Amino acid sequence: MKIAIIGAGNMGSAITRGLARSKQVQPEDITVSNPSQGKLDALQADIPDLTTTPSNIKAAGDADIIILAVKPWVLDDVLMELPWRDGQMLASVVAGRSIHSIVSILSVKYERTQMPDLTYFRIVPNTAAAIGQSMTLISSMAANPKQQQLMLDLLNPLGPTMLVPEDKLPAATALASCGTAYAMRYIQAATQAGIELGLTPQDALQMVTQCVMGAAALLQDNPDTHPATEIEKVCTPGGYTIRGINELEHAGFASAIIRAIKASV
Repeated sequence: MKIAIIGAGNMGSAITRGLARSKQVQPEDITVSNPSQGKLDALQADIPDLTTTPSNIKAAGDADIIILAVKPWVLDDVLMELPWRDGQMLASVVAGRSIHSIVSILSVKYERTQMPDLTYFRIVPNTAAAIGQSMTLISSMAANPKQQQLMLDLLNPLGPTMLVPEDKLPAATALASCGTAYAMRYIQAATQAGIELGLTPQDALQMVTQCVMGAAALLQDNPDTHPATEIEKVCTPGGYTIRGINELEHAGFASAIIRAIKASV
C-alpha cells in the first residue's frame, strides 16, 4: 500500500511520523511532497527510508491513498493538479473544507471526462497528534466498512480515532480540536493562581497538568463513571473543594464552557 502526503507542515509532518510508527505501512511506502525543502529534510532526517519530493504529482504517482495536508487556500489548485484515478482514497486534513466541496472541485476538473471512482475521507486531528495523543475524527463518503477500518487503523498512531458523520463534524471538532485550547486556558489560569499563592511556576504547572491528566484518566479507565460522580468523591461536606466548585458556578464556569464550545461550531 502506497501513501502520498501532500504538505509537510505541522499536521502533515505529524501524520507522516505517526504513519511511520504504524504497523500498517512501511516508511519506504510513504512519499511526502512540500514546496520548501527544509521541512522535507527534517522529516528525512527522522525517517531515513521516507521518500520526499517537491513535486505533488511525483508524490501522488502510484499512491493508493493521498492525504491532503495543505492550507485551505491552495486546496483547489492541488486538487486540480493531481492525476486522480479509479480506486484511490482521498483523505483531506484541510480545515473547514467539506467532502462535498472537494467533490465539486473535482467535478469541474473532470467536466468533460469520466470522474474517477474515488473514496473520500475527511480527517480532523488536533495538535497532540505530534506526540501520539490526538483525538482524531474521521468522516467518509463512498467508503465501505473495510476501508473505514483501514483509515482508523492507519491514523491510530496519532491517538484514539473515531468515525463521525460529516454533519456532526463541526460539533465534534469544537470538542476534540478547539477544546485543546480551552483545556490549555484552564491549565494556564490554574497555574497563575498557584503562582499567586506562592508556588514556583514550574511546580504549579506540573501539579496542574498532572491533575488534569489524572482526571481524564479516571474517566477513560472507567467508562461507567461520570464527571459528576468523580466530583462528588472529591467534595466532602464543608470542604475546600465544594467551596471552589460553588465559586466556579457563581462565576458561570459551566455556562462559559458551553458557550465557548457552541461558538466554535
